[in-house]
Amino acid sequence: MAQENHKLFSHKTLETNIGWLIVFSILVISFAGLAQIVPLFFQHSTTVATEGVEPYDSLRLVGRDIYIREGCVSCHSQQIRMLSSEVQRYGPYSLAGESVYERPFLWGSKRTGPDLARVGERYSDDWHRVHLRNPRAVVAESNMPAYPWLQRNTVEGVNVEARMRALRRLGVPYTDEQIASAPEALVGKTEEDAIVAYLQGLGVAGREAAARAVLHGGEQ
Repeated sequence: MAQENHKLFSHKTLETNIGWLIVFSILVISFAGLAQIVPLFFQHSTTVATEGVEPYDSLRLVGRDIYIREGCVSCHSQQIRMLSSEVQRYGPYSLAGESVYERPFLWGSKRTGPDLARVGERYSDDWHRVHLRNPRAVVAESNMPAYPWLQRNTVEGVNVEARMRALRRLGVPYTDEQIASAPEALVGKTEEDAIVAYLQGLGVAGREAAARAVLHGGEQ
């Protein structure tokens, strides 16, 4: 009987029985995945925001939605890897704590355009506006499409309060006061204003945190 059980669950049986092979493959991948993912829910560096990182204000939050809607996320990643070539080009590598309030995160992997994880405050608002309206006016070789309609579309009246309440249920610490005052920040603003505000905040806190770490490390 023991010998029969051994034959039933032998390696050969798994290789020749597609049903069992699929079942055991799923089990192995599931356990391996859980072993990697579950600890991250309890790891300080992945559950606590990097110093200086705050939830998006209403204008930036709407700008982020526009960024996703217009497909920017399909061509620009927001994840600088721990490679010297990437750090030299884009700035300090991305930290997990920078994405604590991201729902969903926009790390991405496609780089038709450059990574935007540290683009905040690298260019002026006017530069971004020109770039959105006619990319080749500032980057001659750019293959990015133009988005001239953003300057004409208003964000006034967007139900940003509902967005913020939904994010609060997911753990983003918006206060009742922040939610109640959110629509005021959208008065007189366009979609272009919103996406520029979003871009200007990308990676600023993480860049400053990295600079502080280098400074403190040099003092020791």
